Amino acid sequence: MKPTENCCLLGILDDGWAGLADSARQRLATADVVIGAGRTLALVRPHLAADAELKDMDGLLGQVPGWIVAARAAGQSVVALATGDPLCHGIASWLTGKLGADGFAIIPAVSTLQLAFARFKTPWQDIRISTCHSADAGEWFVGATPAHGLYKLMRAIALHPRVALFTGPDNNPARLARALITAGYGDDVTMSVACRLLLPDETIHRAMPAVDVAKMAFPEPNVVLVERQPDVGRPTFGLEDLEYIQRSPEKGLITKQEARALSLAKLRLAPDAIVWDIGAGSGSVGLECARLAPHGHVWAIEKNEGDAANARANAARFRVGNYTLCEGKAPALLDGWPDPDAVFIGGSGGELGELIKLILGRLKPGGRLVMNFVTIENLAVATATLKEAGAAWDVVQLQASRSQPILDMHRLAAQNPVWIVTASKE
Repeated sequence: MKPTENCCLLGILDDGWAGLADSARQRLATADVVIGAGRTLALVRPHLAADAELKDMDGLLGQVPGWIVAARAAGQSVVALATGDPLCHGIASWLTGKLGADGFAIIPAVSTLQLAFARFKTPWQDIRISTCHSADAGEWFVGATPAHGLYKLMRAIALHPRVALFTGPDNNPARLARALITAGYGDDVTMSVACRLLLPDETIHRAMPAVDVAKMAFPEPNVVLVERQPDVGRPTFGLEDLEYIQRSPEKGLITKQEARALSLAKLRLAPDAIVWDIGAGSGSVGLECARLAPHGHVWAIEKNEGDAANARANAARFRVGNYTLCEGKAPALLDGWPDPDAVFIGGSGGELGELIKLILGRLKPGGRLVMNFVTIENLAVATATLKEAGAAWDVVQLQASRSQPILDMHRLAAQNPVWIVTASKE
């Protein structure tokens, strides 16, 4: 007998036996061993064979493959129960990795998401699926790193206008609503919540404002659809200097657009790049790095309190969520950051040589270090340090002029020259 003939992973919803097809009922009624979560086993227990062996996998998921192998070796038929479609955020992929693709048959039910969208009466072919059905993640906060339990979900929402997700008792719809408000989405996002699907007390809430969801308690289990207005009209990079909040009245303490564009090109960022921004200033380079690496993360450091506040305000203004800003003077705090794929130095606070050596030691293979200088002395320190370290490097002097009106004509006003130094780690 083939393994798939006596072993089956069966999808089931909360309507239990009533929602199963005849073929699924036959599998269950004749099974020697039935595996499932306690609440799922309770749905089918009255319909099983009197001598069927029931195995509750709550807290024992790791033992399920062994149970299946043992039952098959004893010539017993096995049915493992899973919620909805086991191939949609279910255990099918994990179980396949343990038993192989031919180790069992899969009979899916309608997925929980399919059912939820039927209740919401909205199509779902364009959604992104995510989840926060996990351990208590805590409240979301500005500058949260990838270690936060809601990080992947919040990135999914930042990148996709329609996200469907599974919640949990701790990471519930109200917590998610508070996270969306904190991240700046409160005014242009709606949330639909489907509670206790197929149960007598099923409840559906459609297109509610996040501010209302944040105040409510929803019965478990539930599924949530987050919908927001797509981001339009703002480029991924190349923002004008005056679009950034800057130190006042000393306008100009920012990496100018021309130098910023070339520096970003030299960084050669992959979509999932880990980036360090040393001397963040108003945040212009680091924030555009974050937009160019939407699946990565930027760690920034700035010693000036006012500039740090401006950088945070700019991050909020542009709703950049994959950005963490620390106040301090490099190289302090860098030990706690993950090794980078790319590093930008816009200011060093007098520790340039030490900083370059530290970065070259931490850069991942193939990583890039890009530095901007306006003084000959810093350029000399940088090139000497790179030469001593044996790093490959090059320098570009950027001299840009911008048009300015003069009477009814225009003239060119020169900006300060900038040296852009790029080093790579082979």
